[in-house]
Amino acid sequence: MWPELQNMRVTYQQITQGERPWNALGDFLSYWFGYAPDRREELVKDPIQELEGAAPDLHQWAVFCAASVEYLCQHSGLPCPDWVTAPTYTLSEPWFIGLGAHKPQAQARLLQETPDPFSRRNIYCGNRVIANKYELAEHSRGLSPSTPSPLTSEPA
Repeated sequence: MWPELQNMRVTYQQITQGERPWNALGDFLSYWFGYAPDRREELVKDPIQELEGAAPDLHQWAVFCAASVEYLCQHSGLPCPDWVTAPTYTLSEPWFIGLGAHKPQAQARLLQETPDPFSRRNIYCGNRVIANKYELAEHSRGLSPSTPSPLTSEPA
């Protein structure tokens, strides 16, 4: 059953209940960019509820959720909710996320490209982790075969 509003609190709760993190976050982003862009402040106002003694991977995802909220608010011109600045939302060890993230050359790229809300929290995921699929689809419809894609810098 779909929630009335897939806010970040619900998203993190789904992750703690076994939902694949990228699926839960993708659902949240669908609300942010597509279903409820007029309710964005509502989507992020409620703090996530991290379980005491949660597994380290769940803490990583809690930190990722906080970083995502800060990043989205910055890019949307919205005030960032206070809960995301809690010191608990910083990892003690670097977390590299993405294809090949275990390789030194990928890590070097992620260190350079990751937006500040993530890197300040010791998460290195690159600059495309929070992509707006609606903008990407609109952009791709406007590309001709000879127009370079901003996502790849190569012909589309």
